[in-house]
Amino acid sequence: MPQLTLFDSGERLLADDQRGRITYLPGFVDRATADAWFTELRTAVEWRSERRMMYERDVEVPRLMASYRLDTVSASTPQVILEAATRVRTQLQEPFNSVGLNLYRDGRDSVAPHNDHLNELLEGHSIALLSLGAIRRMTVRAKAKPPRVIHVDLEAGSLFVMDYLTQIHYTHAIPKVSGVVGERISLAFRVKRRRDASEPSAGFYK
Repeated sequence: MPQLTLFDSGERLLADDQRGRITYLPGFVDRATADAWFTELRTAVEWRSERRMMYERDVEVPRLMASYRLDTVSASTPQVILEAATRVRTQLQEPFNSVGLNLYRDGRDSVAPHNDHLNELLEGHSIALLSLGAIRRMTVRAKAKPPRVIHVDLEAGSLFVMDYLTQIHYTHAIPKVSGVVGERISLAFRVKRRRDASEPSAGFYK
């Protein structure tokens, strides 16, 4: 694991080279606010389960999911999501227009190593991941040499940011864990490309 660099703001620089920039900001949202947001989202969001083809098998995605547009806000969008989006946009000065949510119910829920589909992202913009609830570990792994593996325990209220280049050069994952683990909600803010209504969506992990 690379040495973390600590700035006055509390931001930790995890990677910053030709393969992309990754930062981690614990305490981006104070704990009381993070707990209140978790409670609200746990009940206000219409969580859904999905099935996908993986390894030539139709399997259930091991977590619950939801997604919202931020550029065309609907009446069903929880106010908490709009508050969180405002804070993240202000912090990063990026026009995030989409948020994907994951609900990890226990340690068996996970996300396999992947990178986001670049054809759905607007080039040059970051992906920002806000964590609420129980701590879960993020593992980021370089796709090619020189090897690099970064492990980060994502705390409630933290903000984990990967720039666009990282989706070319790294995979990221939330591995399964054993033992008793509380529920966690993640909000992944992205700047998505606009697409024609007739164009099928490739879909990606949210």
